[in-house]
Amino acid sequence: MPMKFTTTFILICCTTLVFSQDKTGYDPQQVFDPQFLNAPGNEYRSGNGTPGPMYWQNKSDYTISCTLDTTKDEITGIVTITYTNNSPDMLDYLWLQLDQNLFTTSSRGHMSTPIGGYRFGNLQFEGGDSIHSVSVVEHGKTVTPQYVITDTRMQIMLNEPMKAKGDKVILKIAYSFKIPLDGSDRMGITKTRNGKIYEIAQWYPRMEVYDDIQGWNTLPYLGAGEFYLDYGDFDYTVTVPANLIVTGSGELQNPNEVLTSTETDRLNKAKSSDSKVFIITSDEIGKASIRPKSSGMLTWHYKMHQTRDVTWACSKAFIWDAARVNLPDNKKSFAMSFYPVESASDSSWGRSTEYLKFSMEFYSKTYYVYPWPSASNVAGRVNGMEYPGIIFCNWHSKMSGLFGVTTHEIGHNWFPMTVGSDERKYAWMDEGFNTFINMYARQNFNNGEYKENQSIKRIASLMSHPGKDPIMTYPDVMNPRELGTLAYYKPSAGLKILRDEVVGANRFDYAFRNYVSHWAFKHPVPMDFFRSMNDALGEDLTWFWKEWFYENWNLDQAVDTVEYVNSDPTQGANITISNRGQMVMPAVVEIKEANGKTARVNFPVEIWQRSGKWKFHYNANDTITSVVIDPDEKLPDIDTSNNTWPPAK
Repeated sequence: MPMKFTTTFILICCTTLVFSQDKTGYDPQQVFDPQFLNAPGNEYRSGNGTPGPMYWQNKSDYTISCTLDTTKDEITGIVTITYTNNSPDMLDYLWLQLDQNLFTTSSRGHMSTPIGGYRFGNLQFEGGDSIHSVSVVEHGKTVTPQYVITDTRMQIMLNEPMKAKGDKVILKIAYSFKIPLDGSDRMGITKTRNGKIYEIAQWYPRMEVYDDIQGWNTLPYLGAGEFYLDYGDFDYTVTVPANLIVTGSGELQNPNEVLTSTETDRLNKAKSSDSKVFIITSDEIGKASIRPKSSGMLTWHYKMHQTRDVTWACSKAFIWDAARVNLPDNKKSFAMSFYPVESASDSSWGRSTEYLKFSMEFYSKTYYVYPWPSASNVAGRVNGMEYPGIIFCNWHSKMSGLFGVTTHEIGHNWFPMTVGSDERKYAWMDEGFNTFINMYARQNFNNGEYKENQSIKRIASLMSHPGKDPIMTYPDVMNPRELGTLAYYKPSAGLKILRDEVVGANRFDYAFRNYVSHWAFKHPVPMDFFRSMNDALGEDLTWFWKEWFYENWNLDQAVDTVEYVNSDPTQGANITISNRGQMVMPAVVEIKEANGKTARVNFPVEIWQRSGKWKFHYNANDTITSVVIDPDEKLPDIDTSNNTWPPAK
């Protein structure tokens, strides 16, 4: 039976609702928007946030050989790429990344670098990839294709289109490039008292990703936006002067050729030791006894399976220590550190392997088992950069700073090296997730030795700047000064609030691990994450995803009034709270009475679905002395002066 209302009642209700919206400045229809993120799932990406039954991704397998010329600081190499088109589409051409082309004075990245430079800019270095030859094997025929290089992208036109669902081509490219001294804080050369440290990254032509979202992903490399890469198997060799030590992504295939018998014995000992074992000590640096031969060149051979990239570093200045990593289900991995004598104190890199080992074990136990045979931490000029199985951290870092950068960079081996999101577009899906899990690593390391509490008040102050970009902004488009806030701190704070204040730790952790498991070695986009969490939690959190990631809204909860029923405290009180900003959150209200009683009332976010005001009855037994909203200051409230009743004088 339909309910009957009088016209007067309808007008009163509407007037009250409009008045409350106008007074608070809050519009619930913007937050609780039923059309937001409402596109249907499909056969590739399901509505529940998991890969669909016909999900596909292309595969790129690499064989690379390169030589380092330490006189010219130059790399010369040949890369052979076996590219598999698993898509349902026919491909007429291929796109590759030539990241070294950032380091030319005509590159888009250089031309968009501000005066004075910044962390990810090109500081007047004239380098770039020199392409010496290109060939393609198409259906058994070797041809020399036409190709076009545009900034950091290379397009190869195929003579015969690649067929859908499994066709392969083999690309062979000979190339060289000068190593930049300062490679946009991602690679470079460090001069130490015992020789140069080379941190080599983005060192071979790499396939762009072709996916079901937009086809070829060809955003240029400008510096701030990182990388989006296919998965595949890598087999690579690095030829260097015989006095250099090389560490690289993956597993060394020829230790007996490039190490002495003493070093291989020490390595084997380290693989069964929970404490670090020195493979090369500070006293041995520079001595001929630590190298298999005293002159000429040595070739180091590495392999790595199911990875999106490989990287390496080398120096004659390295101290080298290592220890076993204990993973779930009795699996093992290996943690190694490479650093110069200048960094060797126990307050600095002397504890690097301890930090690395702990982080690998903690993230493996908590989120997903580390998938590769080893990980290396390399000291050099790079302040902090991550690659599969190897990380670069600053050689001057110490104590809490070194722990922080180590646990952060190795944490990237989960996001985005295992969960392969697009860093070029969605920096928060690797930096934000990683900063989030780093908080718990800090809390758990060595009884909280380096524990830090993330200040929600600080996050609130950062969020309150007018005109700030939303998190979903591409990193190359963000104001460089805001990158830390928008890619790292605000996303991690949002996940912490969601975990601790909205859904609860156990429910969140289950849903988060579920997301990681489903998207390991695949390519999720933001909607996949949002839907995956919604589905596993059984909650419609679209209001949260919209306000936190797509908008620049602020939270301002307040206590408005306390009115005793019939002016008698013993009959209870009607308390009105309000949401004066456009962001919403659940509300926790603490009430104290003159008799010493303290009580808390927890309201779900649904109280804000119709209006910016909420009135509730509280059964008081005595005079109420105070009412406080968000009493523990767990929310990013930009104005806490209105959080207490009676108002401060």
